[in-house]
Amino acid sequence: MQQALEKQIIFQDHKEAYSLLGERDEFLQVMRENFDCQFVSRGDRIEILGEAAMVEPAAKVLEELQYLYRQGTTITMHEVRYGIGLVKGGKGEALHTLFGDTILVTSRGRHVRPKTLGQRLYLDTIRHNSITFGIGPAGTGKTYLAVVMAVAAMRNKEVNKIILTRPAVEAGERLGFLPGDLQDKVDPYLRPLYDALQDILGQDTYQKFMAKGIIEIAPLAYMRGRTLEDAFIILDEAQNTTDKQMKMFLTRLGFGSRMVVTGDLGQVDLPRGVTSGLREAAQVLDGVKGVGIVRLAPMDVIRHEVVTRIVEAYGDWEAKKKKAKEAAAKKREEKQGQE
Repeated sequence: MQQALEKQIIFQDHKEAYSLLGERDEFLQVMRENFDCQFVSRGDRIEILGEAAMVEPAAKVLEELQYLYRQGTTITMHEVRYGIGLVKGGKGEALHTLFGDTILVTSRGRHVRPKTLGQRLYLDTIRHNSITFGIGPAGTGKTYLAVVMAVAAMRNKEVNKIILTRPAVEAGERLGFLPGDLQDKVDPYLRPLYDALQDILGQDTYQKFMAKGIIEIAPLAYMRGRTLEDAFIILDEAQNTTDKQMKMFLTRLGFGSRMVVTGDLGQVDLPRGVTSGLREAAQVLDGVKGVGIVRLAPMDVIRHEVVTRIVEAYGDWEAKKKKAKEAAAKKREEKQGQE
C-alpha cells in the first residue's frame, strides 16, 4: 500500500499564484488531469495530497515552474505540459537549467531561450559545428532560432554578415517570370525570414542593416559561384532543394563562416521522382566532422498545442500509408512468384 503524503507550495504573492495556476486555474486543471492526487488552493499556497508516487512528481513540476517564474520566464501552457512530460519521463532536473540559457534579448526586451531539450541540443550543435542541419516539423523553432544565433554571432563580432536563402520551388527558380525587381520577386518566398529578423532586431535596425548589405536575403539560385566568408548563412526550407542544389550550397562555405540548414522532410514540394537534397545530405554527411545533424520531434513544437496534435496525426497517417504501400508491394511480389 502506498504511503499517503502531503506537500505545500507557498507563493510569494497573488501574482505568482495566478502565473503558476493559470487564468481560471487552467494550468492547475492540467495538473489534475495528469496526477491522481488532490490539489487544494488556499490563498498564498497550494496543498497536494495523495499517494507519494503522485504527490512527489506533481510537487516537482510546480516547484520547477515556480523556479522558472522567479528567473523571469513567462509560464505558458507549453511550460506546464512540457514540464509534466519531463518529470513523468524522469527528466525533471533538466527543467531547472533548460530555460536559463538566454541567447539574446530582442528589440522589445524579450529574452530568447530554448524551450525544449531538443531546441537546446539544436543551439549547442550550432555553436560547435561549421554546418548544422535542423530537421523537424513546423513550429519547432528551426528557422527562428537559426536567425537568433546569426544575430548573436554578428553582435559578438564572430561574423560580419548574415546571408539568408531559400529555394523558390513554386517558381522553379525562374524568378524572371515574376514582376518587379529582384527584391519584389523573392519577397513571397523569404517573408518568414524577414519576419524573424524584424522581430529580433526591430524595424529600424533591420532596415539599416539591409541598406548597408550587412544582411543579405537572396534565392538559392544566386548562391552559385560564390565563396561566403566571415558570414552566418542560413538555408531555409531545404527539403525543397535538389541534391545538386544542396551540394552547390554546402560548398559555398568559406573561412570564418557557419551554415545552418533547416527543413521539414514531411513537407517536400519537389516534383515526383526528384530526390530531396536535405534527405540525401542528412544521410551522406552523418558522422562527418564539423557537421551536426539535429532531428527535432513533435514534442519540440512550440506553437498552439493543436499544432502538435496535427503534426503527430499527419506523421501517423504517413506511416500507415507507407506500411500499406509496402504490404501491397509484398503481395504483388508473392503473386508474381506464384505465377
